[in-house]
Amino acid sequence: MAEVCPFRGVRYNQGTVGDLAKVICPPYDIITPQQQEFYYKRSEYNAIRLEYVQTQAGVDSVNKYQRAANTFQRWLGEGVLQVEDYPAFYLHDHYFTHLGERRKRRGLISRVRLGPWGSSVYPHEETLSKAKSDRLQLMRACQANFSPIFTLYQDLEGKIAGILSEVSKGEPVIELSDSGEGHVVWAIAEPELIHQVSDFFVGQSLYIADGHHRYETALAYQHERACLSLPAECKEPSGSLIGKEAFNYVMMTLVDFADPGLFLLPIYRLVRGIASSALSGLKDQLGQFFVLESVSSTVGLIDSWRDAMRAGAVTGIVGLEDDALIVLKRRQDVCIEDMLPKSHSLAYRSLNVSLLPHLILDRMLGLAPANEDIAYGVDVGEACWQVAEGKYQLAFLLSPLQPEMAKAVADAGDRMPQKSTYFYPKLPTGLVLNYFS
Repeated sequence: MAEVCPFRGVRYNQGTVGDLAKVICPPYDIITPQQQEFYYKRSEYNAIRLEYVQTQAGVDSVNKYQRAANTFQRWLGEGVLQVEDYPAFYLHDHYFTHLGERRKRRGLISRVRLGPWGSSVYPHEETLSKAKSDRLQLMRACQANFSPIFTLYQDLEGKIAGILSEVSKGEPVIELSDSGEGHVVWAIAEPELIHQVSDFFVGQSLYIADGHHRYETALAYQHERACLSLPAECKEPSGSLIGKEAFNYVMMTLVDFADPGLFLLPIYRLVRGIASSALSGLKDQLGQFFVLESVSSTVGLIDSWRDAMRAGAVTGIVGLEDDALIVLKRRQDVCIEDMLPKSHSLAYRSLNVSLLPHLILDRMLGLAPANEDIAYGVDVGEACWQVAEGKYQLAFLLSPLQPEMAKAVADAGDRMPQKSTYFYPKLPTGLVLNYFS
């Protein structure tokens, strides 16, 4: 059963930091070194100094986590950051532009009780151990969540939607615009409203959209903290020993599956390190499972790929043929799902994003998913440029998934390949923080 709770959020003191737009930043996993430098320069109070600390030359990299903790405590002491006097939920309206239209996505920032995968919270994607180690060291040092986990729920009868709609008629506690995006936040502190919101989520299933690493990190941290208070005769904490301490919860932004502002972008794969023999024979191998169509670059690769996606293409390949996009479509006389591991669910094996790592990258090119010669991104123009410049040999373009597909895989007890989904836009870091102390 999901336990969704209000909490005493930590927020920036606008009287001290000035423009709130200058102190928020993206989550750590999409910040490039250039962006990291940009946010450091943007404000001395930017949340980048907590979320993704710069490594200093000649300094042990572990110290960066302690530097984040020192900054956090100093800002709390100086009043740069302030802890709310009362527990609250935080309604967050996120405004952005997508495909030329202004959109809004509505989320509810909450604390959610941690539990093993499948108890009330479900994953849909595989994770990487390196990212989890980094986040765990930061959590140990700071005892806080600086960025919320993006999570989905179903409100088929519109019960919670009606409550949040009424809340949004009130006075917001945060209102800002930053680089084309807008953020409006309301605090929900009335006891009756808190009770209604909490009751709605009892028995609900929650699905991680973005933040699998952070959830698994929070579970690891919870286990560490729980073990510290175990009686001598106990070796592992049981459910009865895990109480209401703040480290038993994690900050999430909860979004309805039916929200009209919920969008997924496709994530491409850039590949290099392919042996010439494998590359030269790739077309013939692909022809055993797909219908191949060559589209001249004079038409425009990006527009051509958009047309191909609408026509049901499995993937598009840049670099396999000079100045052309190779479009792959399913052959009617071949059951491609049978080529994928039977250990995975049918929901998993039916996805185009699953065919690429198993059938093409692994079986045909001999590249494992965690291979360092594979890179990921969402900007198709950037992918084409990387291949044209010779930085990578091939770019594999994919069509976007629907949120319901991620839910189907999660409900089947399965997980998609790494980097399968990119929920757009990313939630910002710095609007509301969650302090365990």
